[in-house]
Amino acid sequence: MRILIYMDTAYFAMGCFWHPQVIFDEIEGVVKTVVGYSGGDVPQPTYEMVCGGNTGHYETIEITYDPSIVTYTQLLDAFWQNIDAYDAGGQGPDRGSQYQAALFTTSELQAQAAKDSIAEQDSPESVAVSVQPLKGFYPAEDYHQKYMQKRYRGQL
Repeated sequence: MRILIYMDTAYFAMGCFWHPQVIFDEIEGVVKTVVGYSGGDVPQPTYEMVCGGNTGHYETIEITYDPSIVTYTQLLDAFWQNIDAYDAGGQGPDRGSQYQAALFTTSELQAQAAKDSIAEQDSPESVAVSVQPLKGFYPAEDYHQKYMQKRYRGQL
């Protein structure tokens, strides 16, 4: 007998991708996270290219999750709790287009849920978070993966 388990994927840009990876790794039902780049038109961008601000890419986290344990809406709740939704210049001390917040969607259902979540914010007309269909996701260099976990375990 084979048991099939359905996984889904969400893509969030929340400023520097190091801290969001820690947040989502701790949510029950999240199976895997990968940090990388989305939103731009340059294939296979590097960190240096993205930091240059000319690729159109955002620092993004790819979240693979089990929707029978955690829903996309619950992941959106964690997203909103960990960003400044009204800051169009980046997030926290990280400034620049690559650090802006965005929701990259993979289906009409995700797109609608993302738009609905914006409408639920205190001042939805002032929200600086874009909702975009995912054009591609490029994993960041190995040294960015689980960076905070490595740093605090003394592995860096």
